[in-house]
Amino acid sequence: MPYYYGGYGDFLANNIYVLLLIPVMILSLWAQAQVSGNFNKYSKVPNRRRLTGAQAAEAVLRANGVYGVAVTSTWGKLTDHYDPRDNTIYLSQAVYAASSVAAVGVAAHEAGHAVQYAVGYAPVHLRSAIVPVTNLGSRCSVILLFIGLLFYSQSLFLAGILLFSLTTFFQLVTLPVEFNASRRALETIESRGLLDEEELAGARKVLRAAALTYVAALLMSALQLLRYVLIFLGRGGRDGRRGGGRG
Repeated sequence: MPYYYGGYGDFLANNIYVLLLIPVMILSLWAQAQVSGNFNKYSKVPNRRRLTGAQAAEAVLRANGVYGVAVTSTWGKLTDHYDPRDNTIYLSQAVYAASSVAAVGVAAHEAGHAVQYAVGYAPVHLRSAIVPVTNLGSRCSVILLFIGLLFYSQSLFLAGILLFSLTTFFQLVTLPVEFNASRRALETIESRGLLDEEELAGARKVLRAAALTYVAALLMSALQLLRYVLIFLGRGGRDGRRGGGRG
């Protein structure tokens, strides 16, 4: 008679996924709470120099010998970012004109990204280069994974895994980019005396909390990738057993 294991491979993959998902979800939720809590807390703490976020960003740029980068305001909360396409730092309204410790920290971080591009920091250029293929892979992987599972096609499922892995790789490359931008920001804030020691500690908390969200995103993506790989291996083994003889 044929020797089948049924859905054991899928069962194992899903159980490992759920087991690991719990701590990753806890970390993700905690990181988001830390970001929101620290930003809200230090947004209410004015820095003694009354330096606004926009002024802090410009100070970081000048301190690193970077000129020609525009600094402007944008809508939303925590929507701050640097766009290399138009060489502009976009700061949210709670950061751009605010003279809080949080505003200085966030603005300096975004200026750190502009400095990365100006000095040719390799990871940030790698991240920019893989954005198009990562976006394409993210969209196509869902389709291929679904079709591969539905029609039991190992080749399509593997193609979906490979495309999905681009997302995980993107998250991995993002980590050094974000940590480096924060390091540049904090070093400049300290060396130029933009914040005093106590205020600098507050800015550091805001940026560390934000960094944790990127760690959580990487872990979540890696966990999902692991699940797909385990399903692929489990089903591959079952296919081999299905091809065996009768007992």
